Parts: sequence; structure tokens; C-alpha cells
Amino acid sequence: MTETLDPAAALAAAGELRRVYLSAFGAPGYDEPPERADQFVEEQLPTHAGRPGFKLVLTREDGAVTGFAYGYTGERGQWWSDRIAEAAPDLAGEWVGGHFEFVELAVAAEVQGRGVGATLHDALLTGLPHPKALLSTYADDRPAPRLYRRKGWQVLLPNLTADSALYGKILSR
Repeated sequence: MTETLDPAAALAAAGELRRVYLSAFGAPGYDEPPERADQFVEEQLPTHAGRPGFKLVLTREDGAVTGFAYGYTGERGQWWSDRIAEAAPDLAGEWVGGHFEFVELAVAAEVQGRGVGATLHDALLTGLPHPKALLSTYADDRPAPRLYRRKGWQVLLPNLTADSALYGKILSR
């Protein structure tokens, strides 16, 4: 079962989100340092929680947060949207602006492989007013890109950066 948090509740849960973020992205193969989890809760999450269309969903097990996913309405003038428009100008007119920006999906290491990521994905995209969604993820073969492809995301730009790809999804309303 998932819970949807408004921006204030998401910020209040920052400590729990940090723990899940570090568990997911600090794991071998991802190897992000603890400082990145600090940056996530101190800078990234507060900035994104203030954006229009912000939505965060999470899962719990025995009261503890086990995973979360969030995004918001992407518009030109935002760092990531402008970066995508610059990297893929031929796609920008169709995809960038008014889209749902799927920013993070993190599942604690101890519950990975149990469908939590798929549950969070579906809950985050349910009921959105946006016609399309964008995300970037790893370009190599690992669980996240496999999940997104299973869920109907299309690779729009396989080499957004040296190690990431741009994915898009048409959302049904």
C-alpha cells in the first residue's frame, strides 16, 4: 500500500527518505556517498517540493518507510528541462514543458526484488493531469531501466550523458 504526501509532509519525512535513499543508492553498483543523501534532503527535495505538481508516494513496512518516488511538473526555465531541451532539441518541442518529471524512485535494499519499485511507479503516475512524462536513468542494464521499459517507457535518447539515457512515456488519462 502506498501513501501520497503533500510537500510539507514530504519535507517532514526527510530523515526517513534519506535513510531509504542511502540504502538504495549507497549499495554496491550505485556507490553514492552519504554526502549525496545529505544533499538530497537538504537541497534537492526542498527545491522540488516547491514546484507545481509535486507528488511524492511512499511505502511502509512495519511503520518504516521502505521506498519512495516523486516528481513534479517540468517546465522550461528549470535546470533539468533546459538541459534536456539543449541535449535533444529535436525532441524538446514535443516533450519538454508541461510534462511530468519523474525525478526519483528509491527502494531500500532490504526490500528490493519484491515489487516495491513497480508499486511506487504505478502510484506516482496514477491520476496525473500531464500528457507525457520524462525521466533519466542509467544507460546500462540494471533494475531501474528494466523496470521502466516493462512499464512502457521508451528510450528517447540513449546517450543523454556517458552513463544515462532519457526515457519518455505517454500517459493515459
